[in-house]
Amino acid sequence: MTQRLNYAQQAPELIKKMSDLSMALKDSSIELKLRDLVQIRASQINGCAFCLDMHVKEAKIHGESELRLYHVAIWRESNLFAPRERAALAWTEAVTRLPEGGIPDELYERVRGQLSEKEITDLTFSIMVINAWNRLAISFKAVPGSADKLYGLDKAGLN
Repeated sequence: MTQRLNYAQQAPELIKKMSDLSMALKDSSIELKLRDLVQIRASQINGCAFCLDMHVKEAKIHGESELRLYHVAIWRESNLFAPRERAALAWTEAVTRLPEGGIPDELYERVRGQLSEKEITDLTFSIMVINAWNRLAISFKAVPGSADKLYGLDKAGLN
């Protein structure tokens, strides 16, 4: 696959703003490993090979187990995820897919049982941002692994 264009070179000011938002989320109320799971799940749903590749490698660097990484796609059937993680993954799917009629109150209440209002807000921003990055990478056919050295992802040991 060949990347269509280098969107970072074409819109550096916008990429900087997106990157700033991404970096601000690193200080959010959502812990790193949970953010990794959310980024992986949204990227799976959207079919974003570049972002999925990147976030699996980041999760591995952050200490996530390979088995849990394999199970993200089947989290509902897996017993490897805690209730808080399950709530975040369900919220990720709903916010990413935005069902007709909006997100059901039942799901919101289930998520509200596991996360505070601040955490739900921060989680939703995290989901919004990964969906935006997915749309950029998919639109311009970003090549998976092409930024590994730049982002230090070669340390993941996943080649």
